[in-house]
Amino acid sequence: MKTIDALLAEGVNGKRVFVRADLNVPLADGTITDDGRIRAVLPTVKALADAGAKVVVASHLGRPKGAPDPAFSLLPAAERLGELLGAPVAFAQDTVGPAAHEAVDGLEPGQVAVIENLRFNAGETSKDDADRGEFAEKLAALADVYVGDGFGAVHRKHASVFDLPAKLPHYAGYLIATEVGVLKKLTDDVKRPYAVVLGGAKVSDKLGVIDHLLEKADRILIGGGMAYTFLKAQGHEVGISLLQEDQIPAVKEYMKRAEAKGVEFVLPVDVLVSPDFPDLKTKAPANPTTVAADAIPADQEGLDIGPETRKLYASKLADAATIFWNGPMGVFEHPDYAEGTKAVAQALLDTSAFTVVGGGDSAAAVRTLGFDENAFGHISTGGGASLEYLEGKTLPGLAALEN
Repeated sequence: MKTIDALLAEGVNGKRVFVRADLNVPLADGTITDDGRIRAVLPTVKALADAGAKVVVASHLGRPKGAPDPAFSLLPAAERLGELLGAPVAFAQDTVGPAAHEAVDGLEPGQVAVIENLRFNAGETSKDDADRGEFAEKLAALADVYVGDGFGAVHRKHASVFDLPAKLPHYAGYLIATEVGVLKKLTDDVKRPYAVVLGGAKVSDKLGVIDHLLEKADRILIGGGMAYTFLKAQGHEVGISLLQEDQIPAVKEYMKRAEAKGVEFVLPVDVLVSPDFPDLKTKAPANPTTVAADAIPADQEGLDIGPETRKLYASKLADAATIFWNGPMGVFEHPDYAEGTKAVAQALLDTSAFTVVGGGDSAAAVRTLGFDENAFGHISTGGGASLEYLEGKTLPGLAALEN
């Protein structure tokens, strides 16, 4: 995989460089609530602009249905990128139409333009190779060189991620090069003990990575909504907690395999419960109660790990040399259910381990809860991409850059 350093050595002055970024930031009423993904692509964009490239930044945002939708416009992201660069950023109100060509044609060396949400064109996400190829051809007309730096999208076989690199000289940006280097430390060159913390809502989202990690990890700590399927698999009452009943057989099989391989599965010993899901808009007091993990009342819902579990998980992480964490321990968006996630983040910081926060909600939680991002070994920008890499899957966007 050739990197941006090789491209810069060749020279980019005056060249149109298409940067496939991941500007898929969370928005609330049109306001960005977490600009981490924009900041992550800054080193690549700035290096190219400083070297005199005409930089064309493209990304998706949300899941529009293949047509323009103002709710998913990239304009707020483009404006924020300009603020972070300290320079004006042109914005095209279409993807490959007249506005895009006008914006790109108007660039001087060192200037940056952002084109509108790629998913406003159905060709971006089409499962039909010809449709994606046609859209990729139109994108290729906007550029001389391709730089892939949207790690959060490399597990998608989309036109701008998979098809476009084949049509232009292509290189990996700084973010993708960093992400791949970090993930190799979690797969090929692991320092032990290797502890993995998995949370989030659905156990089905993590089955593939659990399967693969049973061959790699020494300890797997489970939290979040997915924990209740594990507790149910052990025969415990989980009340009205999030439960994937159809996944219980798979969970039982994984726990059996873990025991046979000497991999330690660590589950909550106590949880915070409530009969009502908290109001995340007003964040009104929720008044949860703490119960043992094997004594959840039938009319209550588990919403965070309890204080004894926080201590247990910290002790299980204390001697680790490598830690990968993906998924919050509870409904961290509400202060009454944030302590479990906060405790795990703090436990990572209290170790001397190489720590990787695996993107998505975990990365958002780190920032929301006020932790210093730089104190962690690495915070990934791609939750789904990180998990699929750890599952051993071939990621289309990386394969395209390697060809």
